[in-house]
Amino acid sequence: MNIQQRITSLFTTVSAGILALFMTIVYFSASQNRANEFYNILEKEAITKVNLLLATQLDAETLQTIYKNNREILYEVETAIYDDHYNLIYHDAVDIDFVKETPEMLAEILKADKIQFIQADWQVIGMIYQFQEKNFIITAAAFDGYGYNKLNNLRSTMLISFFSGLLLIFLTGKYFSKKSLKPLAKMADDARKISASNLDLRLKEGNDEIGLLAKTFNAMLKRLEKSFESQKQFVSYLAHEFRTPLAIVIGEIELSLSKDRNPQEYQLTLETVLNDSKKIAQLSETFFDLAKASYDPTEVNFQQIRIDECIIEASQRVQKNHGDYKIEMELPEYLEEEEITVRGNAYLISTAFKNLIENACKFSENHTCTVKISSTKSKPTVTFIDNGIGIVKSDLNKLFTPFFRGTNKGFAEGTGIGLFLVEKIITLHEGKIQISSEIGKGTQVTINF
Repeated sequence: MNIQQRITSLFTTVSAGILALFMTIVYFSASQNRANEFYNILEKEAITKVNLLLATQLDAETLQTIYKNNREILYEVETAIYDDHYNLIYHDAVDIDFVKETPEMLAEILKADKIQFIQADWQVIGMIYQFQEKNFIITAAAFDGYGYNKLNNLRSTMLISFFSGLLLIFLTGKYFSKKSLKPLAKMADDARKISASNLDLRLKEGNDEIGLLAKTFNAMLKRLEKSFESQKQFVSYLAHEFRTPLAIVIGEIELSLSKDRNPQEYQLTLETVLNDSKKIAQLSETFFDLAKASYDPTEVNFQQIRIDECIIEASQRVQKNHGDYKIEMELPEYLEEEEITVRGNAYLISTAFKNLIENACKFSENHTCTVKISSTKSKPTVTFIDNGIGIVKSDLNKLFTPFFRGTNKGFAEGTGIGLFLVEKIITLHEGKIQISSEIGKGTQVTINF
């Protein structure tokens, strides 16, 4: 059973239950009102006959004749009159005697003043009537054929209305459930059109609950698109960057094997292969970092870390590979721990700092990088300063493009993905990076967390 069928069934069942409840209340209320009204009629009819018999001294035989001749007429009441000693004074039809009064019944009437009950669909009332300071016990009984007919007609009408209404409710529920779920059907059709080749497509969003579902689905698509794009870029970068050093290594080895050479030539070949192998190793490490920086933020382990510790870790990693590089670290005299603490991933931030320190040292003749830490409103700022060759203004807007090498690329070797990696890591940590530079005077990179 699909959602539309379940909604229709539930709507029909609940509506039918409510309709049945109200119809039941109406029917029993009408039944109770009929009974009460007929008891009142019985009481009035009984009092009328008592007055005719006692007050007007109407002959008993005449009253009995009236009753027998009109028994089939509406509301013709069978009446019996007893004195307070249970002696029968008058009875409309002793031979019929539908009620069949007993001394126990008469005693109960005398004790309660009035009783009423139903006997084989006949309504019976018993009461005390005072006439000339004497108590008389009166019973009156009749069958409310007219009232029961109206009640049966009401019941039939209700049953017909109930089943007709049930059909109408079912059709209405089916129509509205189909109309309500139409956006979901449209969403499903649109979702079927989305595949790995067109993850840029999005579902139409609205302001209702279905719109919220569409927004959630679109957010998921955005994450998937980002993941696919990162994977495609990663493979593309990998193939692009590894091709050259691997070709050099293969070429050097093939050249060495093409003929016998002296030890010096073999040593030169090995040195070339070693240098290119180091480049490949460095590329592998860089791409590993790039892959981690491309993760969804929810998949990265974030915790409270100190910026100064990340800078020290990055400096140690730089000096391990480049012993001649110098890193100078400047801290304000008074700086609270929480002012240099951020929520992030220590390895990734250290990697970003390492790339910035390497760039600063690499493009400076004195191979020196100055790192300054400051804080504004308890938000740390890290600045990397060098006195190197600088960057031309036309290159500043392209620095974060993958594989971009500026006009100063002849000064030092590079892969063209260092700053791209830095920008990804800082963005992952919801930070901002700014670069200012002047030819011949150096470059300044500022990171605001």
